[in-house]
Amino acid sequence: MANPQKENGYTAVANELLEQIMKISLNGTQFRIVLAVWRYTYGFRRTAHTLPLSYIAEKIEASKGQVQNALDQLIKKKIIEIVEDSKGGRKLRVNKNYDEWESKETPVPETSNPKPVKPKKVVKKKVYEEDNSYYKMAVYFHNLVKTVAKEAGIEHLISRANLQTWADDFRKLVELEKVDKRLAKDVMDWVVTDDFWRTNILSASTFRKQFAKLAMKMASQKKPSQPIKQIDSRDKDIEFQQWVARGGDPNDFNWN
Repeated sequence: MANPQKENGYTAVANELLEQIMKISLNGTQFRIVLAVWRYTYGFRRTAHTLPLSYIAEKIEASKGQVQNALDQLIKKKIIEIVEDSKGGRKLRVNKNYDEWESKETPVPETSNPKPVKPKKVVKKKVYEEDNSYYKMAVYFHNLVKTVAKEAGIEHLISRANLQTWADDFRKLVELEKVDKRLAKDVMDWVVTDDFWRTNILSASTFRKQFAKLAMKMASQKKPSQPIKQIDSRDKDIEFQQWVARGGDPNDFNWN
């Protein structure tokens, strides 16, 4: 059982210094370094002493990196001072002039009314039930895409599809981008038959992003082509006779 006795040694620190160090905002490593400096200076009745980083790290059971960072801050706050001896060595000591210490905590007046911190708003994701129309759209398109992916040997790319996310993309397509549900279904049916798009549209997100292109491509393919009007050679003969009847020179008639 531990049984420390002052007769076995003690460190004499002025009460005034202890009262002032209690008012300083220090982290754990910084405070332990101050105690270590006191222990190996005042504890041996000296005001400064050579204390290597490795020695301090060993005594306070911290890494050298922690000690270096914390000591730099203490020196910056003017709580720890560096003293050079006659041989140019570096010694450390606690600055007794606590009026020079920085980062003293400013007491908060009792009458102050700090503004309450507003909690962050948590946005809950919308959950689509199985009978929801957007969820049904997601299931319908997923089945179409799954067939295409299986034929192409890439079924693994959609095996873990999140139908909730797919349903939300279809909701955005309809509610935000004002796409008619029937048109959306027509494009779904068409896209899995197009040689190019069938393996490039494998998710509801991609379907939504490319919807305008897909709809226009589908419309252009469904539009009937205009037949080419055949020119009847007899029309030119009639036009030639009319030209001559009006007094035109037969040699000037344009047969093209």
